[in-house]
Amino acid sequence: MKKLKGLFKFGGSSNFGKLTPVVSVIGILFVIGLWWLEARFEVIPTKILPGPFDVLGSYPGLITENSLFGNLWFTVKLNLLAYVWAILISLVVGFALSLIPFLNLALGKYLSALRYTPLPSISGVFIAVAGLTFGMKVSFLAAGLIIFILPAVAAKVNELQNPTNDSNIYLETMETLGGTSWQKFRYVYFPYVTSTVSQEIITLTGVSYSYCVIAELLYKSGEGINGVGSLINTLIRQSHMPEAWACLFLIIAVGVLQDFLFKKLDIALFPFKYNKKSIWRK
Repeated sequence: MKKLKGLFKFGGSSNFGKLTPVVSVIGILFVIGLWWLEARFEVIPTKILPGPFDVLGSYPGLITENSLFGNLWFTVKLNLLAYVWAILISLVVGFALSLIPFLNLALGKYLSALRYTPLPSISGVFIAVAGLTFGMKVSFLAAGLIIFILPAVAAKVNELQNPTNDSNIYLETMETLGGTSWQKFRYVYFPYVTSTVSQEIITLTGVSYSYCVIAELLYKSGEGINGVGSLINTLIRQSHMPEAWACLFLIIAVGVLQDFLFKKLDIALFPFKYNKKSIWRK
């Protein structure tokens, strides 16, 4: 009973052991119940927001008639390829701009301005350079991630070099021991930056799928497999709203799953952040 009262205590703990998943399920059922009531009384017309059972019942038709799994794989593949390129480019360019004094002085101060780039408005540039290809979509989405990851890499390097930062002690120790530039990079800069930027990468999951939808809409091939975002756009234009909402919820589910897997990967790659043992060593 005391735990149940704690659930409604303002500012109380959110850790209730075995009760936690139960409360989560109750929350989902509560939202679905409100949604059903909204559809029942048509607070919002059902032609715009259909009921939950109409949305759920549309999945079989999406699978058989709209190649749902094929479009889903297209979207996931596009997203993951863009992530790989964005991370590689951001690390290489970010370290270069931060650790080479000339580049740092010339360009380093302007990196944060990348975050304000209105990428959708210059989508024509990507089409002109890469053409109407899958690679163009990957490059567009990768650019959308780079404008966030690249400044983060540079910021973490500057943070490490800041004498007031606790982690600066490792850099000072390496310098005291006479470590070479390569040793500083390998044992201090690279582990620190990658382990801290990884959290920034995880939080970009929602942003990545937003840009993914835009990338899929830049052009559609005639094969019928153009991604879930493109499929949603087609379904809305055809007034198939239950199917459109079903696809939207599918993208949300995939984003949640990707966020979960990225966090597990983060634990595997950087166990020291979570006080866990490395999977690479016995």
